[in-house]
This record gives sequence, C-alpha cells and structure tokens, in this order.
Amino acid sequence: MRSVPGATDHVVVVGAGLSGLSAALQLAGRGRSVTVLERHPFPGGRMGQADISGYRIDTGPTVLTMPDIISDAFDAVGASMTEHLQLDPVDPAYRATFADGSALDVHPGAAAMTAAIEEFAGPEQAAGYQRLRAWLTQLYKLEIDGFIGSNFSSPLSLLTPQLARLAAIGGFRGWERMVGRFITDERVQRIFTFQALYAGVPPQQALAAYAVIAYMDTVAGVYFPRGGMRAVPEAMAAVAAGAGVQFRYGSTVTALERSGSRVTAVRTSDGARIACDAVVLTTELPLTYQLLGRTPRRPIKVRPAPSAVVVHVGVPAVGERLLHHNISFGHNWARTFDEIIRDGVLMSDPSLLVTRPTAGDPSLAPPGRDLLYVLAPAPNLEVGKVDWSSAGDSYAHQVVATAADRLMPGLDSDAEILDVVTPADWAAQGMAAGSPFALAHTFSQTGPFRPANLVRGIDNAVLAGGSTVPGVGIPTAVISGRLAADRVTGADTDRSAKRTIVSSGSR
Repeated sequence: MRSVPGATDHVVVVGAGLSGLSAALQLAGRGRSVTVLERHPFPGGRMGQADISGYRIDTGPTVLTMPDIISDAFDAVGASMTEHLQLDPVDPAYRATFADGSALDVHPGAAAMTAAIEEFAGPEQAAGYQRLRAWLTQLYKLEIDGFIGSNFSSPLSLLTPQLARLAAIGGFRGWERMVGRFITDERVQRIFTFQALYAGVPPQQALAAYAVIAYMDTVAGVYFPRGGMRAVPEAMAAVAAGAGVQFRYGSTVTALERSGSRVTAVRTSDGARIACDAVVLTTELPLTYQLLGRTPRRPIKVRPAPSAVVVHVGVPAVGERLLHHNISFGHNWARTFDEIIRDGVLMSDPSLLVTRPTAGDPSLAPPGRDLLYVLAPAPNLEVGKVDWSSAGDSYAHQVVATAADRLMPGLDSDAEILDVVTPADWAAQGMAAGSPFALAHTFSQTGPFRPANLVRGIDNAVLAGGSTVPGVGIPTAVISGRLAADRVTGADTDRSAKRTIVSSGSR
C-alpha cells in the first residue's frame, strides 16, 4: 500500500466532520501531532447543528448504524466510546407505510422481523427474509475488511480470493434482482432496496454489493445518540482534544503552501499559517481540488448523487403515533428514480423519510412539542430543472402536507416550519451539484475507481470524506478517516478492533 513518504510528525486535518475527527483520533493514537482546522464554531461537518426557537436541530444524517465502527475511532486513543457517548437502540428501526394503506415495522431482531413479515405478507416471504438476512450477513463479512475498509493501490488490488467469493454470492449482480431471489412481495423488497437512494443509483441498476447498506440498518440495527446526532462529533472531538489534538474552530482554509511535491503549510482566512508534514483534506471535492491546484484526469466524468430537500418542522407532541423513523412510499417507486435522476424534476408522487428525533430525546424540542425532520429526494443541480429560489418554500409546505396526510392527518395544522434546505442551499455549502450524498456509487465510482485518497504529484496530501473511498454514510465516513491515517503512517497492522458481525440468529 502506498503511503506518504518522508516525515509525518505534524499532520493538519482540514475539516472536523466525522472523517476528519476519525483521522485525527487515529493519527493521535499513532503518535502524530495533529491540528484540526474547522470553518464552523463546532465539529460535525455534514453532521451539522442549528438551534432555532428552542429546537436543537441536526441538519445532517439522522440514521446511525454500526456503532462498533465509531467505537474503533475512540479505541485508537485508548478511550471507551460508551463512557463518552450514549447510543440507544431504535426498535423498530423504521415503520414503512405503503400507498395501499399497509404498514410494516422493521425490526433488527431476526425473530421479531420474521414474525412481522409473516403477518404482513405470509410465511413464504418470512422464510425468504431469513435466507436474505443470512445472505446480507455474508455480504457484510466479505466486504467490511476486504473492500469497504481497505485502501487500493490500483484496480488490480481487487483481484483477491475475497473478490471471487463476493462474485460467487452475487455481489456484482443487480441489487434489486438479488433481493428478488429471496423475496417476491414488492413492498417487502423495498425495505431492503430503498437504501439505493443513499448510494445515488436506482436499485435496478445498483450493484448488489451495496446491499451491505441494508445489512447495516435492517440487521445490525439503528441507534440514536442521547443529545441528538451532534453528540457523536462532539464526543469524538472531546476525546481527540484530550489525546492532544489541537482544534482551531472558525478557521477557513484558503490556501496550501507547497515546496516541490509536498505541502509545507496551510493558510487560513484569519492570516494564520500552520506548518505541516502532511495534510488530510476532508473538504468538499470542488474546494479540495481548488486548494490542490489540480483536478485528476478521469476517463469518465464524475457523477454526483441525487440531492434532497430537508424540512425541519416543530409540531405539537404526537406521542407514539409516529415512530422515530418513518418511511412513506408513493405509488410508483421506480418512477421516483427516473424523475430525480434522469428527468431532473420533482417527484410526482413523493416517497419521504420522516424522522422524529424527540422520540429518542424529548429535550431536543420545547415542552409539549416534537421535532420532525422530513426528507424528500430531489434532483441535483447538474440534472435538475427546478428554480429553488422560487419553488423551495412552496415545495417544503407541499412535502409537509403530504407527510401529514399519509402518516397523521392534521399534523400540519399547527406545524411550524423551522428551516428548509434545498439543493441550492447544499451547493452554497460547497457540495458538488448541490448533493449532500456526494458522488453516486456507480461501478465507475466504486472502490479503486472512486476518486482516490492520494493525489498524483503531491506526496503528502491525503483525502477523506464521502467523495473518496469508501463512500457516503456515517460508517464509511469514519472508515475514510482511518484509511487516510493509514496513508499517512502506513497501515496499522496492530489494529485489533474487528467488526462485530450480527449473525442471522442473533437478537
């Protein structure tokens, strides 16, 4: 594995998102002096925060999976995640509602989910689920260290016995096709394929290898941190600071100084100059390449993932009428992907994610109120034909009304829209094509074909974050930081923390 040559005593990490925090913890644990520069006054990156009218809002992802991967970052400096972060299991992980009026609660436990599917769709579908669960678990075991958790020197690095085993179990076939081998009920299929939205590819076109995302939430389970999602980066930053990492918040990086093929210092907007032996860049890809002064040549143009509109809403307390995570599927699921990916238009029959974080921590809203996070997939700005400056607010109200009509009629009668985030807003934050999901996980943007975390011609700059390996998501962002640290120091061969595999008979 290629790594940074020469001295790496002092490393500057640009960005205190999950990948940057993970890199900082790993590097500190390996004896490096680390300085983290963050433009915001708090850590988190895409896992951002906003306090509005007494509501404590998480502006980024709301579904947290694979806490053992987060724990690995704490372990790097000898800290215990459980002493700094309270993660509560969310069960059911989701409630899925369908256009025909039916609903299915998704449980991570094998017995509970088998029973739920049998009642919902019959014994044959329940038996198929058990076989699907075993396949998903096998998929994860093959991928986590050999693919997701590995740096690649070249596409030839893929040619391992694990690749053959992954191919043998259908990892390079279609995601929807493979799920269909186990489950034929179209509604139940969606539970194990809707995650393709996160990968930015329709499930009919996505590689089955990405069904590992379905393993993470439907088998390994979903969790929620007490204090909201912001508690994760805050805990990581606190532990990193205790391990000697220096943080400079409110520091926007404006330039990299170079001598020959090495970055020698990082400059910020307040005039500071921080000398370094190596730099880890977790910035959005357009800014990363701007700072580096180069854009790698690729035979195929990069393709951004679809975007989303997110509406943060305060409502009167709803009790148990809404679960923590609620998915509302429209009539024509397949058409959703055509509209937002191919046609660049708004969904004609929206499918929505409605999260109620106050189900896990009521203190996130004022007394007697609940906080909702409503996400509607949308076209990115590269293909989109929507004028968000004129359509954003009206579409937000439409999305909230649709969610209320399907999940809890009357919910919008006393709803307070606190904040609306559109693709234009994501773009203003520097995200390519206005997509918070970075680059789509097409075949040409997977593994060694994804933008690499080393940059040709610059010896000591390493990339981390959703646009490089291994990809988008909370677990992958944390792994990305560890992979970046490996590039700086060489692989940590003594790393003993291994992934905890949730077997098909567990829970």
